[in-house]
Formats: sequence, structure tokens, C-alpha cells
Amino acid sequence: MTHVLGIVTVTHNSGETLRSFLDSVAPAARQATEVSRIEVAVSDNASTDARAEEEIAREHGAVFVGRRNNDGYGAGVDAAIQALPPDVDLVLISNPDVVLAREAVHELVVAIDRLPHAGAVGPRILDAHGDTYPSARALPSLRTGVGHAVFGRVWPSNPWSRSYKAERHTEHEREAGWLSGACLLVRREAYEDVGGFDHSYFMYFEDVDLGARLGRAGWSNVYVPDAVVTHTGAHSTAQNSAVMEREHHRSAALFLTRRYGSRQLAPLRLALRIGLAARSWWVTRR
Repeated sequence: MTHVLGIVTVTHNSGETLRSFLDSVAPAARQATEVSRIEVAVSDNASTDARAEEEIAREHGAVFVGRRNNDGYGAGVDAAIQALPPDVDLVLISNPDVVLAREAVHELVVAIDRLPHAGAVGPRILDAHGDTYPSARALPSLRTGVGHAVFGRVWPSNPWSRSYKAERHTEHEREAGWLSGACLLVRREAYEDVGGFDHSYFMYFEDVDLGARLGRAGWSNVYVPDAVVTHTGAHSTAQNSAVMEREHHRSAALFLTRRYGSRQLAPLRLALRIGLAARSWWVTRR
């Protein structure tokens, strides 16, 4: 079976990291013999000077979608997907500070062909030091979410973080609760079936929420470690780490309070919001 593949990324003052990403697309595309055509779209979320990103996109034959507002990663992704031709049936969603290994696209496409129940497949993500990042995780429950939030920094090997992050399960293909939005391949049918990313998440947890909704709709999220990409670093988020830290906590509160949304759990939701707000203040107080 052959596919028309869309590759989308979102920029916000991303600079030359975009060039490295797009430079890696062509070699990876040549290895993907299951793909008859590749369409690339770059969505820019109101960069200070979007002309640099636009020039790089045009140099690589990508469609450039300039946006006036920075309203979040998911909104940017969906704007890029809307710019793809209607015959695109698979979409690789990626951060611009990712570099694709030569076989990455091939391995992901082969896997999703082999797994008809998979709505999304995700690669092994290496950090800048070559270490595997735990990118295929369990959905956060009340127990693991709170335990990870409280002890994750002061006691990294705590059992709640280990259960949530599944750090010891990075060598073999397996199903996961959700896959990192830094890089994942989705069936367009499945993605659109669940409504794509939820734009109420500005950044963080939009991928957790997507994985949860795919699962509820009967699709699975599958980790494919034979596909390898390198995430060189959170370029744009590093520019304002305190703001991003607060946004991470806001998104965590949004996801958990929605997950435990029944009327009788109202006191629990209030406690979650207060606890996460307090933790956000603590880690950003300097």
C-alpha cells in the first residue's frame, strides 16, 4: 500500500533549527518507498520576524502558513494540516527542533501499515546527548500524576514517575497511553475522527489529551523504537522557561480536572487546582 504523506511543523522564533529539520526530511523521504508523495507544511505562530522561517520553508519546497497569533502548538499543527492536500492520508507531526534519522519515516509508515488499529505511532526520541527520552507514557492517573508532580524533581526514581514515564520500556514496540507530540505519525482519518488537538491546551498535555481521545475512540497509540529521531532541545520554550513552567501546570490541571469530571469529585478537582497552582508558584518563584 502506498501513501501520500504530510509532514507538518510549527515555528515560533525557531531560527535555524527549522533548517536542520527540513534538511533531514528529504533523506528520510527517499527511504520511505511506501510513500508516493510527500507534502510539507510549516505553520508559524507569530514569530517576531517570520520572514526567516518563510524563506527556509520555501527553500525546501514547503507550504508556509503565516499566523498572526501565537495561540498554541495544537492550533498551529491544525493550521498546517488544513493546508495539506485532501489526498494526504498520513501526517507526521514534529517539532522544528527535531532531526529525522534516515530510516525514521520508513519505519513509522511500515509500522502503521502493519497495525491497522493504530491511530498514531511514535518513534524513539533521542535527546541531544543521545539518550532515549521516555516519549511513550501511561495516561496520568490521580495517583501517578500527583506522585510524579510531588516527587519527580527531588526523587526522580520514585515509583510513581517510573510507572508514568515507563522509562524501562523503551527497547521494544508496545502500546502506550499517549505519545510525545514532539514527533509522531498519525492516520489523518483517526486524527480528524477525534477532532485533532484540543486548542484549549496552549502547550503541554495536548499530546496526552490526544492519546486519551484516540484510545477512547478505539484507536491505539504505538511506540516504534526502530524509528529514531533526535530532539535537539526546546528552542522556543527555553526563551521564557518561567512562562512555560506555569503553562505546563495549567495544562496538567486542565487535563486532570477533565479526567475526574464527575459531580461527586468536585472537591478533588478543587484540591488538584490548588495543589498545582501552589507547585507552579514554588518552581517559578525566582
